[in-house]
Amino acid sequence: MDLYEYQARDMFERHGVPVLAGKIATTPAEAKAAAEEIGEKSGGVTVVKAQVKTGGRGKAGGVKLAKSADEAEQMAEQILGMDIKGHTVNTVMIAQGAQIAEEYYFSVLLDRTNRAYLAMCSKEGGMEIEQLAVERPEALARITVDPNVGIDQAKAEEIVEAAGFDAATGEKIVPVLQRLWDVYSREDATLVEVNPLVKLESGEIVALDGKVTLDDNARFRQPEHAALVDEKAEDPLEAKAKALHLNYVKLDGNVGIIGNGAGLVMSTLDVVAYAGEEHTGGAAKPANFLDIGGGASAEVMANGLDVILGDEQVKSVFVNVFGGITACDAVANGIVGALKTLGDSATKPLVVRLDGNNVEEGRRILAEFDHPLVTVEATMDGAARKAAELAAK
Repeated sequence: MDLYEYQARDMFERHGVPVLAGKIATTPAEAKAAAEEIGEKSGGVTVVKAQVKTGGRGKAGGVKLAKSADEAEQMAEQILGMDIKGHTVNTVMIAQGAQIAEEYYFSVLLDRTNRAYLAMCSKEGGMEIEQLAVERPEALARITVDPNVGIDQAKAEEIVEAAGFDAATGEKIVPVLQRLWDVYSREDATLVEVNPLVKLESGEIVALDGKVTLDDNARFRQPEHAALVDEKAEDPLEAKAKALHLNYVKLDGNVGIIGNGAGLVMSTLDVVAYAGEEHTGGAAKPANFLDIGGGASAEVMANGLDVILGDEQVKSVFVNVFGGITACDAVANGIVGALKTLGDSATKPLVVRLDGNNVEEGRRILAEFDHPLVTVEATMDGAARKAAELAAK
């Protein structure tokens, strides 16, 4: 789960990371009241910042400097309701203004490849770190962090030295990095990023903007994280799938995808995208990722189909299953049971490809069922082509 900036800021503050004052507002009047309160700490200057879970807010006009509470109200009126990369701005944060001397970058993230954590740090913050990593990779220090040790003082000193900070500045940054590690480890995060981490003209080091991603797998030991979920911003289909314990991600296409196993589903997305380009001129694309796992029971299949058929963009559904531990006849019975359960609510064509353990029996069950919406194809490519053609009609 990605946090909004204001949520990351509050989390930083709880763990002792130095931050500036900030308060959220959902109306221009609330923004003015917040600016009147916070602006006292910075000579009346505040920053009105759109709260959306995407980058590029500044370039899109979602971050504006206000020199008075009245200006903050005007800026909030302009920003609230704005669309930034498909995200509607419903909330702004009124942040304390600051006299910035220098901007830096720091992050710690999960390095799955090396089964460790990776800390990245640069003296050049404020810009897109991906651009810096490509154009000037030597300016971005990359330090492996042992999960059993974390970022203690010695590791923090190694990070600032690798980034090229002078001794005086590095000494001030070290304790901040240790506290950011506390956020990462104690909150079960997979990413903690500060861009920029700034040195004020007073010499103080402050986390000016924060991004935090929390590990959903750790929610059982972080019950307070439930309060951080923005249900209004969640896609209703993804929320429904989550409630049904389905591994589902909505995409912008019209061919619904169901498969058993993440690798198979990813391959299916590619095959459908290719078939859509080759046979429909791009008129058919994958509408979702849905992995039903190994136990494709009637209930699981019904839940999956219910979610996918509830997507108005979906015009056809491709069920792609390779029978392993769960045999194809069990999968076929699951599809039959699902269609019986859904009844008249199932109105879109299903293309089914079965292969693997007990495939002939699975195909026989579907043939005997003889449902008008179901087409059985022998190959993955053939099924993808049929599903794409049905969606494009």
